[in-house]
Amino acid sequence: MEERKAFGWAARDTSGILSPLQFNLRKMGSEDVVLKVLYCGVDHTDLHQMRNEIHSTNYPLVPGHEVVGEVVELGSEVKKFRVGDIVGVGCIVGSCGECLYCQSNMEQYCPKAIFTINGTNKDGSPTHGGFSSAMVVHQRFVVRIPGKLAPEQAAPLLCAGVTAYSPLKQFMGSNRVVRGGILGLGGVGHFGTDAFIVSSNEAEMEGAASGLDYILDTVPAFHPLHPYLSLLKVDGKLIVVAAVPQPLQFDAVDIILGKRSISGSFIGSMEETQEMLDFWADKDLTTMIEIVKMDYANKAFERMERNDVRFRFVLDVAGSNLE
Repeated sequence: MEERKAFGWAARDTSGILSPLQFNLRKMGSEDVVLKVLYCGVDHTDLHQMRNEIHSTNYPLVPGHEVVGEVVELGSEVKKFRVGDIVGVGCIVGSCGECLYCQSNMEQYCPKAIFTINGTNKDGSPTHGGFSSAMVVHQRFVVRIPGKLAPEQAAPLLCAGVTAYSPLKQFMGSNRVVRGGILGLGGVGHFGTDAFIVSSNEAEMEGAASGLDYILDTVPAFHPLHPYLSLLKVDGKLIVVAAVPQPLQFDAVDIILGKRSISGSFIGSMEETQEMLDFWADKDLTTMIEIVKMDYANKAFERMERNDVRFRFVLDVAGSNLE
């Protein structure tokens, strides 16, 4: 089969500046879905990868791991989808399928997970993300976008949304009132709160001390943990979900005296992603987004670094000239 060509925007060095790139899609297998990319969210982790700030970036890098597209072709063994379906692809596009985590609906923790960007396909080719015209993805790592949910609205949910949803599921069904806090008011952190505390306001912080059962830490830049650990009750949890490029620090006494714990959570499983999308549609929830074309992508990253977006950029990929 002749290789399919695709067009995207890629970073070529640690400057992270994006420019057009033509590349070949990997060959389609019997369980693969070929999709035309419609929209793609803009995530801070993309920027870290583009600048080689986490992991080790292989250039050229086509970012984008909040991908919404239309199915245009199916492998012979694909039964879950039909041509024309609107689908989503998140942070991973493959795994071993055999380990304990893959067999337990926790494939995001598979040691051989294949990342949507800066990953390596099983055939040895590099993965390319959703800042591109098309993708080939195994059906296991494709989710259905509910009909009630606009495609552009769905994009941020495929990383930011499920990153918040997955770790908070542990508190669902509690027989008591659970009070939680969201640290950071960005792409992940904007998904809903009842009140706000300004962390630089000492009076507000003191008034909130020992009042929270958990804190979801969504800040993707270096920040001290000490001020926030004091907000947790005894046995409270600080859950880190943002890929911070520098080591975080805390005082041992802050966790010992309060029996507090610090843990992490990585996106969510494919099952949780579909569950979260269905929940979002069922409750008629919306994301707060700003839609831009691909030729605005570099500017969008600049504004994102300045916190000049409320609250998530989404690229109109299908409506952009990628060449």
